[in-house]
Amino acid sequence: MRIVLAQINSVVGDLAGNARHISSCVEAAARADADLVVFPELAVSGYPPEDLLLKRHFVRRCYHSLLEIATACLDIVAVVGVPLQDGEVVFNAAAVLAGGRVQAVHRKIWLPNYAVFDEKRYFAEGRDVLVLRLPRGRVGVNVCEDIWHAAGPSEEAVLSGGAQMVVNISMSPYHVGKVGGREAMLSERAVDCGAWIVYLNGVGGQDELVFDGHSAVVSPHGVVVARAPQFEEALLVHDLPLDAPRPAPAAGLAPGFWPVNEVQITGPTYCPNCMGTAPAGALRVRSVDLEPRLAEEEEVYRALVLGVRDYVEKNGFARVVIGLSGGIDSALVAAIAVDALGPARVVGVSMPSRYSSTATQDDARMLAENLGIEFHEIAIEAVFAAYLSALESVLEGREPDATEENIQARIRGNYLMALSNKFGYLVLTTGNKSEVAVGYATLYGDMAGGFAAVKDVPKTMVYALSRYRNRVGSGDGPIPPSTIERPPSAELRHGQLDQDYLPPYDLLDRIIEAYVVRDESVEEMVEAGLDRKEVERVVAMVDGNEYKRRQAAPGVRITPKAFGKDRRLPITNRFRG
Repeated sequence: MRIVLAQINSVVGDLAGNARHISSCVEAAARADADLVVFPELAVSGYPPEDLLLKRHFVRRCYHSLLEIATACLDIVAVVGVPLQDGEVVFNAAAVLAGGRVQAVHRKIWLPNYAVFDEKRYFAEGRDVLVLRLPRGRVGVNVCEDIWHAAGPSEEAVLSGGAQMVVNISMSPYHVGKVGGREAMLSERAVDCGAWIVYLNGVGGQDELVFDGHSAVVSPHGVVVARAPQFEEALLVHDLPLDAPRPAPAAGLAPGFWPVNEVQITGPTYCPNCMGTAPAGALRVRSVDLEPRLAEEEEVYRALVLGVRDYVEKNGFARVVIGLSGGIDSALVAAIAVDALGPARVVGVSMPSRYSSTATQDDARMLAENLGIEFHEIAIEAVFAAYLSALESVLEGREPDATEENIQARIRGNYLMALSNKFGYLVLTTGNKSEVAVGYATLYGDMAGGFAAVKDVPKTMVYALSRYRNRVGSGDGPIPPSTIERPPSAELRHGQLDQDYLPPYDLLDRIIEAYVVRDESVEEMVEAGLDRKEVERVVAMVDGNEYKRRQAAPGVRITPKAFGKDRRLPITNRFRG
């Protein structure tokens, strides 16, 4: 059976655009003489559509788009993800299209309701397993979470339905370490089933989430024999020898938990348009590839680039603007933005104060030159002096503190938002996860903006990614070495260093990883060897700054638990530790 894995990037809510894209890929697969083409979970609506699913007219229009796509499926079978209403409930479905119509539907059985997933809010659970009887073999079909469970719908399709191959359509969001675990699961499932596994994952950025693709074909022996690239669209073709001898399913599996719905797919008929030329800009089917898995730094960097690109493109922004301090965070964000959008669409602004060093100002200017972006320098001194003068009588007798520091950050935020208003730029904020966690950022200051590119990137990883970016391509890279080597400072008072306020970043990031990502208690962290005084200090800062994070811009998720969709704690909360 020749199958095409259509790893595409849908846009949430763009039903007409998604339908055109899917139909174009169907036609490309037909030209490649494929028997079956598969698309991601909820490809018609885009993923995740969230509360759009509560609008019944939205779900109805998704079905109408599905019927339009079906008209392209005359000499090929397609599996397409779509929300489908049935009576009073909505299902997360895989629709099987052939002969110009919808011929079968699998309703997702396992609905994830953890981490960033909230599917029980929207969907009802499916209750049966779908097996297709195609001319070249039997194919089980399921959706995303269905395949993550041992002795689940995939095994049922093989043991009770006689499937030789299981197709799983998915939208599995990326985080560091996800790819290895996902492929290990797919290999385990293939061996348990003694069948081929075709795993199709979508690609693209959607608000905080990034989907990495990396679709794969796994043999009944658990070997990955085909793999699509990460972070880019692709049409991958693979011929599966379904009649070849296969190992027996794992012993001890007990079929019969779900009823099996077997559907004979009728058609296909000759399609006079399918053998024509591909439309301009359409994806081309590529011969089977086994794309290599990326090293961690490259993988994370590409995830950030895709997340920024899709947020900017899908929300219709022509350009972005970044405050360039001469520090490492803004330097990394600028490099990501240029790699995502090109230098002509990125504007850098240096906003020096009386505390800004010559070295950081020079680095900001050099970074802009290295990246080839538009650069402006707008001093804040006159406005800062005016603020101090205006507040002088009210603040008389009080020593300078964070108040005066935050005024500077808010002036800068105000400047960037003025440029955004005047020119339609999207402001990219530059705060990293370490700073966001402990509140080492100014609300309405450096937190002001529309998208937070490195919001989920710990400071130690910011350094690693900056060094990685400087190794890519020719020359020494865009980020000045002094930016990476200089001790980090907000430069909001004389002689200020981040380490005046925070533990060393390697220690801080270990505590944040344990407390935020793994939800460990103070006692568990101390038992693991972390210093109690530092742990209690960091935990107090994390807990005390939930109100700030609630007002922060969305940003790309690259860790197993990010601030935002992942972690939802009450602001008013007296539990500690």
